[in-house]
Amino acid sequence: MSHPKIIEKHIVPSVKEKMRLQEYASHAFSFLISRSAVKKAIKKKRILLNGKIATTADWIEEGQVLELLEEVILTKKIFQLNLNVIFEDEFLAVIEKPAGYPTNGNYFKTIENALPHNLIASAEKDALTYPLPVHRLDNPTSGLLLISKTKSVQTQLSLAFEHKEIYKTYLAIVEGKFSKEEQLFNDPLEGKEAETLAKVVEYYQKDGNDFSLVELNPLTGRTHQLRKHLSMHGFPIVGDKTYGSLYFLKKAIYLTAFQLRFTHPITLEKLEFEAALSKRFKKF
Repeated sequence: MSHPKIIEKHIVPSVKEKMRLQEYASHAFSFLISRSAVKKAIKKKRILLNGKIATTADWIEEGQVLELLEEVILTKKIFQLNLNVIFEDEFLAVIEKPAGYPTNGNYFKTIENALPHNLIASAEKDALTYPLPVHRLDNPTSGLLLISKTKSVQTQLSLAFEHKEIYKTYLAIVEGKFSKEEQLFNDPLEGKEAETLAKVVEYYQKDGNDFSLVELNPLTGRTHQLRKHLSMHGFPIVGDKTYGSLYFLKKAIYLTAFQLRFTHPITLEKLEFEAALSKRFKKF
């Protein structure tokens, strides 16, 4: 079995201040331009320090040799799920994720495994072996998902997410009568800062109970942030039994990522996409 090849090499010059490898490496390697990318590379054992696999505990010293290994990607088993492709070019794509499927993870039936079945392989020199989602939507959540098709675009879109330059808007049907005023939920989640802007779109009554269609803008990206914030304030999303919904206990919940706005990292065109509401939402 052949070993992964070295794609970048760096010799540490004089170091002014003590610094950990994971802080330093994003400046040392052109392929790793964010801390999260460095963290992933260390986890996948792709960084060598003086010929040995580097760890997050390593410190940088003058004269050390840093090497970045090529990522080894195993042959993917393709999931034959037809997806609605909203936009696609050589560099990226926007698809609609149906509810009930995880975005990725250690499963076969994921959206990531269905992407090669739905997207055309990029002809760019730095094309990814398979297209990859740049962010995640929860298993029961539907909506727009941004996909990278090249390594450079994957890096640039990840940075854009970190710098809050990609804007996502969600729609949710929640239990109760939501306030007419726009609200900012800023309750910390798991000890971390979390912010969600929410405003009501419409009110409904069903079987004598109040429901609201709410527009949501996450200003941070914590796990289950929208679901948790709404539940904490007494407005659980319909169908979300994990966070207190009493209605329609099925696989899907009434939460969808319906709008996506960002600047194309290659063409610099400002792109905006909006998904049609699903039959479930319309029926409600």
